Amino acid sequence: MANMDQNCCESLKDGNKFGPALPPPPPPPLPRPAATRTGCCPCKRLVEQSYVSRAAIELWDRLFDTGYKADVRINTGNGGILYAHYNIIAVASPVLRGLLKQGNVRRRWRTITISGVPHDAVRVFFRYLYTSCYEKEDMEEFVLHLLVLSHVFMVPQLKRECEQKLESSSLTLDNVVDVFQISLLCDAPRLSLICHRMILSNFKAVSESEGWKAMKESHPALEKEVLESMIEEENNKKERIRKINERKIYMQLYEAMEALVHICRDGCRTIGPCDKDFKANQQPCKYSACKGLELLVRHFAACKLRVPGGCSHCKRMWQLLELHSRICSDPDGCRVPLCSNFKQRMSKQSKKEEIRWKILVKKILRTRGIGIAPCFQQQ
Repeated sequence: MANMDQNCCESLKDGNKFGPALPPPPPPPLPRPAATRTGCCPCKRLVEQSYVSRAAIELWDRLFDTGYKADVRINTGNGGILYAHYNIIAVASPVLRGLLKQGNVRRRWRTITISGVPHDAVRVFFRYLYTSCYEKEDMEEFVLHLLVLSHVFMVPQLKRECEQKLESSSLTLDNVVDVFQISLLCDAPRLSLICHRMILSNFKAVSESEGWKAMKESHPALEKEVLESMIEEENNKKERIRKINERKIYMQLYEAMEALVHICRDGCRTIGPCDKDFKANQQPCKYSACKGLELLVRHFAACKLRVPGGCSHCKRMWQLLELHSRICSDPDGCRVPLCSNFKQRMSKQSKKEEIRWKILVKKILRTRGIGIAPCFQQQ
């Protein structure tokens, strides 16, 4: 049990708390040649991916069912016995080949024992070694047992099919914790990541399941790792939201700078430079920030407390003017008021305040995805 806790926790750490990228799924099976496709007949066994005819599959089925000249005895749980042929299962599984070579041979029989797995699941597994097929009902009932058996005895094709079955249709809130633990033990990173995401997105319901309670009692270290990853995921989510909101603010500031240049250079609706003639029927302004900025400029022009810090609205206008001056590339020819004055004022600011302004300008331009914008440049 301690080893399982250690292995599972190491798997979580190696996966970097199950980062956002899923491992790629296994490649799809190659299409069958047209010559053999006509010789196959669809039945309830999954023969769609087989390259042989149904008659050959039925022949291997009979060989396994009858045990004709079998030389391997497989002892399963509850006293069950299966018979198989050494040459077939030794070729299909290198692990079984090694176990049978090391085991004692009495008369013509080689014997192995597979415990902890239902007899019917073991039977489905060994039948797959003969035919590479299974019945859909068997896969749905024994998919977890088949995943473990295919991993232990190194049958990669069956293991992939079990993973695909679990990923596509067999995962539920009741069994996701069990599948998660088994996928860690069976080295199925894609399946374990899918289970982990499902646990995090449905944590309240999953934490009330019997599987979670069993994991909490038997593997507390794994439970701790899942909880820590959930906390980390929540922190990452909050950080993503913070960055999104921050990006919106930077975009709004950039749009305000564009609108400010537009108002002071070209004029907008009823506000603009003194030498600008406004027409009665003006086209709608393309700058979304113009309307709010127009009200702010009118307030700034009429406010009697128009000193930095004297009025909250005026203070905001002073900040916009200073921000513009820091990204303006032509202060001498700029039509925005006080642009060149702020350039002179920058030299008198403290180093700390200067750094803060430079960081703000850098983030605004980076958010916009540019290094130098029309009429703007980074100072």
